[in-house]
Amino acid sequence: MKLVIVESPTKARTIQRFLDKLYKVKASYGHIRDLPKKKLGVDVKNNFKPEYVIPPKAREKIKELKKVSKDADLVILATDEDREGEAIAWHIAQVLRLGKFQIQNSKPKTNPKSKAQIPKPYARIVFHEITKKAISEALKNPRDISMNLVYAQQARRVLDRLVGYELSPFLWKKIRYGLSAGRVQSAAVRLIVEREEEIRKFKKEEYWKIKSKVKSQKSKVKGEEFEITLVKINNKVIPKLGIKTKDEAEKIKKELEKASYKVGKVTKRELKKNPLPPFTTSTLQQAANNRLGYSAKETMILAQQLYEGIKLESASPVGLITYMRTDSLNLSEESLKTAEDYIKDKFGKEYSDKKVFKTKSKGAQEAHEAIRPTDPARTPESVKKYLDSRQYKIYQLIWQRMIASQMASAISDLTTIDVLAKGASDLSQGRNADYILRTSGSVIKFDGFLKVYPIKSEDVILPEVRENENLDLIKVITEQHFTAPPARYTEASLVKKLEEEGIGRPSTYAPIISTIQDRGYVEKIERRFHPKEIGELVNKLLVKHFPKIVDFKFTAEVEKDLDKIADGKIKWISVVKEFYQPFKKNLMEKEKEINKKELTEEATDKICPKCGKPLVIKLGRFGKFYACSGYPECKYTSPIENSKEGDLKEKYKNETCEVCGAPMRVCRGKFGYFLGCSGYPQCRNVKNIENKTGVKCPKCGKGEIIEKKSKKGRIFYSCNRYPDCQFALWNKPTGEKCPKCGSLLVYAGKEKVRCSNRECGYKE
Repeated sequence: MKLVIVESPTKARTIQRFLDKLYKVKASYGHIRDLPKKKLGVDVKNNFKPEYVIPPKAREKIKELKKVSKDADLVILATDEDREGEAIAWHIAQVLRLGKFQIQNSKPKTNPKSKAQIPKPYARIVFHEITKKAISEALKNPRDISMNLVYAQQARRVLDRLVGYELSPFLWKKIRYGLSAGRVQSAAVRLIVEREEEIRKFKKEEYWKIKSKVKSQKSKVKGEEFEITLVKINNKVIPKLGIKTKDEAEKIKKELEKASYKVGKVTKRELKKNPLPPFTTSTLQQAANNRLGYSAKETMILAQQLYEGIKLESASPVGLITYMRTDSLNLSEESLKTAEDYIKDKFGKEYSDKKVFKTKSKGAQEAHEAIRPTDPARTPESVKKYLDSRQYKIYQLIWQRMIASQMASAISDLTTIDVLAKGASDLSQGRNADYILRTSGSVIKFDGFLKVYPIKSEDVILPEVRENENLDLIKVITEQHFTAPPARYTEASLVKKLEEEGIGRPSTYAPIISTIQDRGYVEKIERRFHPKEIGELVNKLLVKHFPKIVDFKFTAEVEKDLDKIADGKIKWISVVKEFYQPFKKNLMEKEKEINKKELTEEATDKICPKCGKPLVIKLGRFGKFYACSGYPECKYTSPIENSKEGDLKEKYKNETCEVCGAPMRVCRGKFGYFLGCSGYPQCRNVKNIENKTGVKCPKCGKGEIIEKKSKKGRIFYSCNRYPDCQFALWNKPTGEKCPKCGSLLVYAGKEKVRCSNRECGYKE
């Protein structure tokens, strides 16, 4: 009997289906050894030797694996193909006391003196997808455990432990108990905090756009009207902020209203749009967030389920996608051929265009593959009934992207019309016209890959006009605009930025985003990250006193060093030593230098009403509050009233309790503001404060859409007749309906508006 060990039971069940009775497949349920929780677990004086222990939850599983392995001739380690999977394989080999790497057909040797079997031999296999062919090929090509990959994972784990275990207690002493810092998470928090600082410093500027609505003098059809936008004055291009005031805009408007209009130049050209490459981990997370609203963590959980196996027609599970932690764009020849055959058969030869994408990332391993369906001919519709709605949407996204990557480019006809506007007597000198207005329109001539992977865009059809043709003016329109601050990060844009900066690796993006929220450093409001006060304070301390920890270039260099360890180019101990020694020295200096009060208290000109001493602002678990500087002798505290709280108090100042008649007061709880009886604790009556949007519920027609906060702190909008009506939205409704499908329009950031029905795709 041969024992195959993988990480998860789902993966074990899927692989068991492909093997005969000579094989038994078992799961380790992830890591079976790790650094201890209650101590550092790294011997800094002995080359950073890690102290590995078996967690309590893994002990029963190890007993089972040891028992099964006794009867095995060979133990096959089939954990994931990345660093983490390699480390798990090595830990299993250590705990089960496996011997040296041995090919499958070799017979285990015995000790002739004791007649006892020497340590059990093992083989390491890897595969990109869980299919019968991939497993069979892997079994034919076993290898030894790659200690370079193990050392790279070990270096990362030790570095993270040294930072977290030594810097976190420092934050407890200097700011507040329970805080944490991390080599990668702190850099991510810095990105969010610095974006918020940019937004605060931003000063909006007014600017105006001027458009004219015109039509051909020969046209009698209303649909022939088209809008042109002013782009040049006296042959000089107008910059975005060129027209800054209403007076200036009105002056130009009056001149344009008197002007004669004539078609200047009509340019037509073919526009080619190439398909995007297949997904890597980061691009999958970005697309799933942008298109489906899924978090990085949710996306990875769903992708893991599709990778490990789904029950289709037969009772046994089938792996639907390849390994989902990758930064490679490589595709196997077999998958390319299958995709090519499918495209030609389904859409025609003209839609097929085989492409090989080169990975830009230097650390990417071309031996790995991009995320793709294991069988490109297995369409989303063919497996829809076996998947839940979320699994189906992720599979559909992966399938569409991979198939589209092997399709022909989309081709559009792009038409640009320049219109000259000047006094009628001077129009013959068109090239010297005072004003040039322009419009562009495109019509898809050949949809190509868009047939499978649609990118939201609409044809803009312009009327046929000829150069030097005269146009009639219908009206001139002036539009006021304001510059917008940089947008806060969404999960998609944060993952993109982390990847651009070289912070973390594909497998770490989802955990990073979860950690910084779980720690309370940032919160998501309407799908965008906002830093919390405690997050800003911790970031300020780290930037000032531990700049390397949050330095993007340094963090990226560490990741490159980990890649070099994995490639066998440098030793892991030297990387850890180079980081730790200056870090430890700086930490010891800062222990003496930094005063907690300077970090966590702000002086005020307010006086304590109890003892007369000055009040200070302190940072507590739920934000800032006033406290007496005479603490602990005087324990007076009071909340800091923000503008929202003040507005609510004014709004509900005459509200009385319907139970006892006492005045109601505005209170703040875990999920926001509410009204509580001032007679508490004798009267415990509370009442929700509804943040009304003024929009009628489109589902029941009786209720009103109000703002709410979920248990995880995320803002959403729902009918105030819940649970009788369960209509809900993630984005704030505008109150208007979509002109295409009739659904509610919602705000989508940067002054944009879109349809709440994602299948509709309408945007303004």
